[in-house]
Amino acid sequence: METIIRTKVKDLLKSQPGNDVLAKGWVRTKRGNKEVAFIALNDGSTINNIQIVVDKTKVDADTLAKITTGACIGVTGTLVESLGGGQAVEIQAKEIEIYGVCDPMRYPLQKKDTSFEYLRTVAHMRMRTNTFGAVLRIRNHMANAIHQYFYNKGFVYLNTPLITASDCEGAGQMFQVTTMDLNNIPKNKKGQVDFTQDFFGKQTSLTVSGQLEGELGATALGEIYTFGPTFRAENSNTPRHLAEFWMIEPEMAFYDIKDNMDLAEDFIKYLVKYALDNCYDDVKFLNDKYDDTLLERLQGVSGTEFVRLPYTQGIEILEEAVRNGVQFEYPVSWGVDLQSEHERYLVEKHFGRPVILTDYPKDIKAFYMKQNEDGKTVRAMDVLFPKIGEIIGGSERESSLEKLETRIDELQMSRKNLEWYIDTRRFGSCPHSGFGLGFERLLLFVTGMTNIRDVIPFPRTPKNAEY
Repeated sequence: METIIRTKVKDLLKSQPGNDVLAKGWVRTKRGNKEVAFIALNDGSTINNIQIVVDKTKVDADTLAKITTGACIGVTGTLVESLGGGQAVEIQAKEIEIYGVCDPMRYPLQKKDTSFEYLRTVAHMRMRTNTFGAVLRIRNHMANAIHQYFYNKGFVYLNTPLITASDCEGAGQMFQVTTMDLNNIPKNKKGQVDFTQDFFGKQTSLTVSGQLEGELGATALGEIYTFGPTFRAENSNTPRHLAEFWMIEPEMAFYDIKDNMDLAEDFIKYLVKYALDNCYDDVKFLNDKYDDTLLERLQGVSGTEFVRLPYTQGIEILEEAVRNGVQFEYPVSWGVDLQSEHERYLVEKHFGRPVILTDYPKDIKAFYMKQNEDGKTVRAMDVLFPKIGEIIGGSERESSLEKLETRIDELQMSRKNLEWYIDTRRFGSCPHSGFGLGFERLLLFVTGMTNIRDVIPFPRTPKNAEY
């Protein structure tokens, strides 16, 4: 007898009826009457299920009884034209093999809709739901699109370290890496922690960004990008913050701020279009179930020119809005770091399209950003999106050795772990720029989800490190 090779559900749904097939997956639902059972089977390859039609006279009753929601089965049968609505084809079952039973009384995923808050408590199982299957397939496609975009542009994929002795942002909110016995920490003569006895012989942490090392790559290879996990020990329990998240950080030699903005806009439009072209079924499911403006927003971004707005003009628009009765939770004045509510007002209310905000006050931006001639602002650029606020942050980097050293001293930053970075300005400095795109922020926009914990498989947040 000829062995039938398993076909994925997404391919079965596109196949012509008439052949015997083998499908394997997990049961979403089972219903029926005395003569026939209908099983909705899903294997994770698509948001759509394939219907299995079971003649109860041809399948063992005990076997059929064990097929409950969540059970894993294999079905051999004939692919036929579906008589019911909702699908073009279905499988007339000949044989059913149960790989894993599922106790319906204990199974944490029930037929009825459950809250995202509850599903976060069973994150090890939530991937089996339609919603999280859609989100994770989109995440996979977006990761592929990022690599494809930069590869096609000739960028070099650079792997920057996760363990570092430098603090890119200067904020100090870093997770420390150590092999020392925390119950018996060695001390030096001054009573301070003796890091010379630690694994690396110095204090090290998990990285908050691969940017500084990325700049090294750009000044050797021309155009590079990083794509990897980053870590912030920031005690923020908000829908927009994670302690562990993924960043895409391109760095480009000979790019000025305008080149940087052009690349950021082109990049984000490419990703949104890629999602519409390659994840339409999943995006439409999320649109129909949770946010009926999602498709419209995505289509709007891919087909519109982003506004380019100096920070000073942005503040003037926000101050005018306050005078006209708009109430913000956080006050607005020149020199403040804009909050999400301010960013979203500019994007959603004032302009009605994405905004690239430029030329921020230097006092609220990182030490490595190129200073403008006015001495007050730097060539920073943040891309602001509807529903999200800031989705990309970047700048032209300071290429002047003198100005970079002066800024480091002004901020009283330790030079000890930055000399290697400063060397890029000592030895063949060049104009260069770069930006960072938070992968989960991108996914919030593409999926329409409202909490960043729901676009990463296993969220890491304060007091939460399950699995």
